[in-house]
Amino acid sequence: MTAAGRIAALRDQIRHHETLYYDQDAPAISDAEFDALMRELRALEEARPDLVTPDSPTRRVGGQPVDGFATVEHRAPMLSLDNAYSDGELRAFDERVRKGLGVTDAGVIDYVAELKIDGLSIALTFDDGVLVRGATRGDGEHGEDVTGNVRTIRAIPLRLRQAPPGIFEVRGEIYLPRAVFASVNQEREEAGEPPFANPRNAAAGAVRQLDPRQVAERRLSAWMYQVVGLEDGPTTHAGMLDTLETWGLPIEPHWERLSGIEALVAYCARWQDARHDLGYETDGVVIKVDALAARERLGTTSKFPRWAVAFKFPAQQVTTRLDDIVLQVGRTGAVTPVAVLEPVLLAGSTIGMATLHNADEVARKDIRVGDRVVIEKGGDVIPKVVRVEDPERPDRAGPWQMPATCPSCGGELVRGDGEVVWRCERSSCPARLRRSLEHFASRHAMNIEGLGEAIVDQLVDLGLVTDVADLFALGRETLEELVVAPRDPKSERARPRKLGKVGANLVTEIDRSRQNELWRLIHGLGIRHVGERAAELLARGFGSLDALAAANVNGLQRVPEIGPVVAAAVRKWFDDERNRGLVARLASAGVRTQATDAELAAPAGGSLAGKTFVLTGTLEGLTREQATDAIERLGGKVTGTVSRKTSYVVVGADPGSKADKARQLGVETLDEAALRRLIMTS
Repeated sequence: MTAAGRIAALRDQIRHHETLYYDQDAPAISDAEFDALMRELRALEEARPDLVTPDSPTRRVGGQPVDGFATVEHRAPMLSLDNAYSDGELRAFDERVRKGLGVTDAGVIDYVAELKIDGLSIALTFDDGVLVRGATRGDGEHGEDVTGNVRTIRAIPLRLRQAPPGIFEVRGEIYLPRAVFASVNQEREEAGEPPFANPRNAAAGAVRQLDPRQVAERRLSAWMYQVVGLEDGPTTHAGMLDTLETWGLPIEPHWERLSGIEALVAYCARWQDARHDLGYETDGVVIKVDALAARERLGTTSKFPRWAVAFKFPAQQVTTRLDDIVLQVGRTGAVTPVAVLEPVLLAGSTIGMATLHNADEVARKDIRVGDRVVIEKGGDVIPKVVRVEDPERPDRAGPWQMPATCPSCGGELVRGDGEVVWRCERSSCPARLRRSLEHFASRHAMNIEGLGEAIVDQLVDLGLVTDVADLFALGRETLEELVVAPRDPKSERARPRKLGKVGANLVTEIDRSRQNELWRLIHGLGIRHVGERAAELLARGFGSLDALAAANVNGLQRVPEIGPVVAAAVRKWFDDERNRGLVARLASAGVRTQATDAELAAPAGGSLAGKTFVLTGTLEGLTREQATDAIERLGGKVTGTVSRKTSYVVVGADPGSKADKARQLGVETLDEAALRRLIMTS
């Protein structure tokens, strides 16, 4: 098979498996098998950059961070929706619609009801079915161009199937699944950062990251609900949703076409409780007149369409007794107070624990053991204590105080200047060790499949592992004979079990990880403030752990994007003698501590690979750095000299002699608008 044929086949395979995984929740292959397909495709495209297309699955994540987002204009205004908070307000909306359309009291209106996703509005522009732009809602007229970040969201296809020719815009919501939201907030609290209030804030914060690779880590998803600018399209909203689904776009599956207000009221009542069984957050129901012609007749106010309304679910709170306040220890040593509650049913699940965030928050709300407290789910996901129900009762316990020692190892707890988080700084702390091992083995670090919480607990409890380097000394027989306790000991089928073949497979996974990329090892070490992106930059900037360990703070900050906070954290980590010893033991165990030439090389490929650009004059909407970065992210090269080998000269206001030389040599020139189009469609 030719390279072009194999590339086409791989793309089809990957798209098929993305659909199974993200749209149908029915994966047919393992993550490792999927990653192998992606690696093969990426290698082929790097060898043949002329075969790279903008809709290739490899274009989802890549390139360097941008300095900012350009502002773009929407094809039509993205209007807000008026809200309804009760059945009475829903009925009033229906009356206004019927009056506006001249429908008698005996008549009914056909509506479409959709669950209102607690996410970030997005507008996607497609040209002949290919995704060319993603923009935030912004002020409704203009939004931020976040195309590179949208490409990382695997639920959004880069090329539609059966889509009509021409340019049109698809609108929807980008959201964060419940499980991911909980994980992100836990990581933020461990790092001493304030948790996100709800999934919408988390999704918005992710989409507005300047580095697409960091966006990809957040594992966002999306639902689409509208198309704008499509000629000869559907005449109803229900037909529009069917069309979007036919094109391969993700559609929230619980929408219904309903006739009359009573059906709408019943739909909203049903989902007020049923929504808690979903894997994503909904904060209401969006109700729209189905017939598009009727919408035209109803029109809009200065703020809202008259043909739609958002019914908002009321916040759910319950009261229960706070039985105790305990401490949880994270991998960085962050110690977080947690409320132990008398179990109570809230939003479809039984709640027995709730976050208290930090000691300052406990003091501010004056939360004490024995209190009756009001709890709710933050963003309908994370249980939290809202307030004390009766703070004046005389039999209350004394104010809660943060303990002076770690509950896991007894080490002294310390709090840095200007920080709200208390930390255990003992690297030997069993709780820290457990979380560190889980992080080291995670998919975004050393990617040791099979090393989960239950096995980690046993390894630590039995003293088989005291740091991450000990993992590489584990033998096959040891892991095969390891007995793992059940996660739920109350289950009737729960039985302790030997790992057996699972243990043998784990040894193979650990051995494979010795040859991982250097950035994975750096990330896996768990250095505070060093995430996946920073680890990649440090690996490329220094090339080895030895060079990284020898760098001073100034040298660390010479790496692009590495600031003083990260630099100080890296220097502090390597200044610890125990950490230097850990690195030496990892190297002795055969773990690769140097980057390969391929890892050190700048990212290859891209739709502008092999193209050389020269910039001259002043660009109005882009800085010189932003334009250079955008070109290089797509594989192009920017130089300062015009020659016959130059592909394009980008000419801004008040250009210099380079523009004249381009004309003399017959080199194609681009104005700023043409450059933007080239970047947007590449």
